[in-house]
Amino acid sequence: MTRRTEWPVDAADPSARPGSEPAAGHTAGTGEEYGPETGAGRSTGEGAGRRARTRSRSSGSPSSSRAERGESRDPVEQARNICLRLLTGTPRTRKQLADALRKREIPEEAAEEVLSRFEGVGLIDDAAFADAWVESRHHGRGLARRALVRELRTKGVDPAVIDEAVGQLDSEQEEATARDLVARKLRSTRGLDRDRRLRRLAGMLARKGYGEGMALRVVRQALEEEGEDTEGLDEPF
Repeated sequence: MTRRTEWPVDAADPSARPGSEPAAGHTAGTGEEYGPETGAGRSTGEGAGRRARTRSRSSGSPSSSRAERGESRDPVEQARNICLRLLTGTPRTRKQLADALRKREIPEEAAEEVLSRFEGVGLIDDAAFADAWVESRHHGRGLARRALVRELRTKGVDPAVIDEAVGQLDSEQEEATARDLVARKLRSTRGLDRDRRLRRLAGMLARKGYGEGMALRVVRQALEEEGEDTEGLDEPF
C-alpha cells in the first residue's frame, strides 16, 4: 500500500500547492522580487538574469554600441565632432582635416559641408596656418624658404598661399639665420680637418633648405674668421 504524503497548504496561497510554481521573478503570494537572500528563488532568479545578460550580449550591434558611447549616427555631426577634436590645441589645414574624415569613412558630402562651415567661421584658415608655420619653423628650427615650401605642400596648402607666406622671408634674413646656425655648430667641428668641417657645416645647411651657393659662402666666411685657409673652397661641395 502506497502511503500518501500530505503537504501543508496555506489556504491563503493556492500557488503553494504541490506541482505549482510561483511566477518567475516573484515570491509566491507576496509580490516581492527574488533576490540573493530568497533561498529557493536564488537559483531561478540568477539563472534568469544570466540568460537575460547572455541574450543582451548576443544581440548587441555596432549601432547599439555607438549609442551607448554617445556617438551620433548623423555623418554631419560625426564630421563636426572629429574636426573639433583634431583642432583642439593644434591648428590644421583643410586638407589635413579632409584626409582625417576620409580615413574615418565620413561621406564626402557631409565632410564638405562641415569643412566649408568651419572655414566660413574661421576655424579653418590655411593662410593663417601658413604664416604661423613659417614664423615658427624659420625662427625655431632655422629652416630656409625651400624647406618651408616643401613642408607646407605636404600639409595641402595652396601654392599661392605658400608663396605669400614664405615671402615674409627675404634673402638677407635667410642668410642671417644661416650664419647663426653655422656659428652654433662651428665649435663642435673643431679638431676636424678643413674639408670635413666644410662638408659637415654645409650639409647641415643643405638639410634645412639653404641653397648650395649661400651655404658655401656662409661656411667659408665662418672658417676664415677662425683663421682657416679657405683657398679652393669656392668649388661646389
